[in-house]
Amino acid sequence: MNFKKLFIIFSVVILFPLIANAQQRPSIMGVYDGVPGQRFVFDGGQVEVLEFFSFYCGHCYDFEKYIPVIKGNFPKKIKWKVVPIHWGKGSSKPAEAFFLADEAGKGEEMKKALFEAFFIEKKDIGNLEVLERLGAKVGLGFDFSRRLRTGEKALDAEEAITRSRIYGIDETPTLIIAGNLKVSPHMLDHNVSILRDNTILILRSILK
Repeated sequence: MNFKKLFIIFSVVILFPLIANAQQRPSIMGVYDGVPGQRFVFDGGQVEVLEFFSFYCGHCYDFEKYIPVIKGNFPKKIKWKVVPIHWGKGSSKPAEAFFLADEAGKGEEMKKALFEAFFIEKKDIGNLEVLERLGAKVGLGFDFSRRLRTGEKALDAEEAITRSRIYGIDETPTLIIAGNLKVSPHMLDHNVSILRDNTILILRSILK
């Protein structure tokens, strides 16, 4: 591990009791930015985490295995919500497929299947036939295919993009914690394992 990474880890653990803005609690540790125009929200019970990610994003795929670790540190204390977005020429269809699956209670299974199809099987996840096979794999039938082909969730995919702009998302994965604390890989040497540790540190500060 090089000196830069050691410094980042040391900073996350010790040196960054940053205050993003006057609305948030003054003792939150970790590396993050405040989101202008958004307020800190914590009801004393659960912390909401928004995960903005792309099914075409390698860092998102790598970060996926760390999400259960983060949640496992705070049983029943985290309300984790996912917001799939696409960049540039990436297709909105994987996000649409995810929204349909999530509505049927198969969101986690579809998320995993899409990542594996793209990064392991090297499939074109913008292809409708590929997505239909993934739907069948996670237990979704003809209705899923029909709704996917008619673009029923296209608006949801566009709304996810609009939401990402509201939070100033310019890379994935990016987490929005408690309404206005933004954390992304570029803050942490593009290292998703440090992103995991930093997220746990922030959450622990809020939930203490």
